[in-house]
Amino acid sequence: MSEERLWKFQIPEWVNSSMVRSAGVYAAGGLFSLAFYILLDAAVYSKSPLNGSLHTHITFIDWLPFIFSTLGMLIINSIEKSRLSADSFSYSGSGVAWKARVVLFLGFAFLAGGMAGGVAVFVMKYIVPGVPWPTLGMGLANVLANAGVMLSSVLLWISQNMEDEYAYNLAL
Repeated sequence: MSEERLWKFQIPEWVNSSMVRSAGVYAAGGLFSLAFYILLDAAVYSKSPLNGSLHTHITFIDWLPFIFSTLGMLIINSIEKSRLSADSFSYSGSGVAWKARVVLFLGFAFLAGGMAGGVAVFVMKYIVPGVPWPTLGMGLANVLANAGVMLSSVLLWISQNMEDEYAYNLAL
């Protein structure tokens, strides 16, 4: 058993295939589009005559957490995994790993802030005033949409940073 390994059990070989990677990327895209559809459907429902409330509608405040979650997803998934540990002078000077970690932290902060904002909007706008069920579903859709973006971001990060079967680890 190699001393460089962290875990006792090995990952099966089929997990590192390009087909699994592609399936993960497509699943992340599908999950993100489902999250967007859930929030868009709630926004359309809020302006329809089926909405029982005359005062509670989806506004920009409801969209803001989703926007922050989406920005966090874009920031997180724009960073390569290799940049987090390798400090090389060839890529924008010294301290590349430190810069990548700061940007990754900001991405996670945006993602967590979007989720926390979605929960805060749900509690302050829907739970505290005691909104009845059909309208309460709009706030629940906001929380579900932000959770979908968060899960999509995690799935995309894992899928993009899987080891490819043709990847080479070169050391000088």
